[in-house]
Amino acid sequence: MAPPPALRLCVALLAVLLLPAAAAQQQQQEAAGECQQYTNRSCEECLKNVTCLWCASSRRCVPYPVRRILPPADLCELRSARWGVCWVNFEALIIAMSVVGGMILIMLLVCCCCCCKKKSKKQVSGPDKEDERAARERERRRVRQEERRAEMKSRHDEIRRKYGLFKEENPYAKFEN
Repeated sequence: MAPPPALRLCVALLAVLLLPAAAAQQQQQEAAGECQQYTNRSCEECLKNVTCLWCASSRRCVPYPVRRILPPADLCELRSARWGVCWVNFEALIIAMSVVGGMILIMLLVCCCCCCKKKSKKQVSGPDKEDERAARERERRRVRQEERRAEMKSRHDEIRRKYGLFKEENPYAKFEN
């Protein structure tokens, strides 16, 4: 008799959830073994393996605690911990990143304040140079269009006179002679 589908699904879920955890634990144990062999050697040799952390005070090479961001104090104190490169300790890295992050935040705040001040000045001071230039351009176009309109009217009037279609002020003036 075959097991019910719900049971098969539960077994599959357990396998999917437990296998990665077991694999990670096995990988961490392997990394611990690999890192332990570099204890009492040099920092450069230890840090060739990216999963290792060098503790300068105790000259130990230990696997980096990936579940935590910073290594715990019982593993290695921050000023002695090295990871990635030997010349930067975690304490200096934290201080440097804090200073850089603070400077970036201050620069963003200054930029925001400057932008807000500029915007408020524009609204208070009235039309700016662009608005004035646009108004002058509109006025020039209007004047040119009026000139063209007057020129076209005079041409049309000439043509009307030439062919006798011009409306005179006194329509009976033709019959007076």
